[in-house]
Amino acid sequence: MRWRQRMAVLLAALAFFIFSLPAKAQKTVVIQAGHLFDATSDRLASNMVIVIQGDRIVEVGPAGSVKIPAGAEQIDLSKATVVPGLIDSHTHIIMGRKPGSLEPHGWGERILLTDSWQYRTIAAAVSAKKDLESGFTTIRDCGSLGAMYSDTDLRRAINEGLVPGPRMLVATIPISGTGWLPESGLSPEIEAPTAFRAADTPWDGRKAVRENIKYGADLIKIFPGGTGSYFAPDGKLVVPPTMTLEELQAIVDETHRHGEKAACHAYGGQALKDSIDANCDSIELGADFDDAMARQMVQKHIYADMTLAHTKYWEEADLKETHGKYSRVELQKASLPRLLKAGVKVVFGTDAGAGPDHGDQASEFKFLVDYGMTPAQSLHAATSVAAELLGWQDRVGTIEKGKFADIVAVSGNPLEDITELARVKFVMKGGEVVRNDFK
Repeated sequence: MRWRQRMAVLLAALAFFIFSLPAKAQKTVVIQAGHLFDATSDRLASNMVIVIQGDRIVEVGPAGSVKIPAGAEQIDLSKATVVPGLIDSHTHIIMGRKPGSLEPHGWGERILLTDSWQYRTIAAAVSAKKDLESGFTTIRDCGSLGAMYSDTDLRRAINEGLVPGPRMLVATIPISGTGWLPESGLSPEIEAPTAFRAADTPWDGRKAVRENIKYGADLIKIFPGGTGSYFAPDGKLVVPPTMTLEELQAIVDETHRHGEKAACHAYGGQALKDSIDANCDSIELGADFDDAMARQMVQKHIYADMTLAHTKYWEEADLKETHGKYSRVELQKASLPRLLKAGVKVVFGTDAGAGPDHGDQASEFKFLVDYGMTPAQSLHAATSVAAELLGWQDRVGTIEKGKFADIVAVSGNPLEDITELARVKFVMKGGEVVRNDFK
């Protein structure tokens, strides 16, 4: 018994020693901001101070009203405009095009047949770094598209500090009906890898949701309709649905039962109508919204994520197909003001990887403004409104006490020239400086 008593005394002494050690002091940083975008309004506040301890903001206010802690590291952004870390609500981090790729906009069956999950994950780590350095401190990734759960691995590596990158919410494997799998264009004799999980009954859909969430999905990406869309002779956009309303409702319901959100890819037509009727949380790549749809979206708190820059890539093909008469770009130009007038919450999303290259997402801001938003509205779309969609409004989206110190700065005034956000010069994520070109 003596050795047990001695061991107990030794363990007690060790525990006392460990808990008596002083806690590691969190680094304190003070940012002097010449102008700061107040993401709860539409204005810039001048001569502001942000105090950061560790990865969080502990104080924000006008210079002179905020006490500067002794010994704090000082960052001078007095000649800059400071905004919250930007949020891209629609990316494909494991789908980025590689130099010299024959596939336009980063997607095609060729990727599934030539690029392993491991290769695509390594390339995704490079894309994540580009996103972060360009000011996107948070992304919502809408499907690994053939790389299984590799997006959860990248998210983990970023969270553990192994590689640099933005905060990530990931959708893992998108869900679609059998009729709309892009690899269906291959010979039926070929067993090709798939980018989607097929769900052809309500119970297939529920099982697919459960499996995705089991393996780490933060949201569920659904393809009720997309590829195969075309313009009818009267100019109406026809979007053949990939699943029935009953199937879509089951998938969305199962997603909500697990406390997650459903992102539904639907340009217009029946697929878009079904997505609204099924209570999807966001409409991705939407193009053709009418007034009734907009009113219904407001009532159901459904967000619009239109990825305008991506749609622009397809304008030439649409015009060629319709002899210069119709395009999804023109539909979006008409739809965005309609959504804003109705009060639909529109978020910033780019489809990076399938659309703009990673690191170049800021081009979306100009499209939002050109199609009807004010610069302030477009900045809200990429900060506070996007944070609401993600369910992270308590941690990102505004520069406020208690939130992560995710901070971006540019030289000029983005409320006068929104393209300033394509020229980011300072990025901080969680209190750590990623880049500072103001030195």
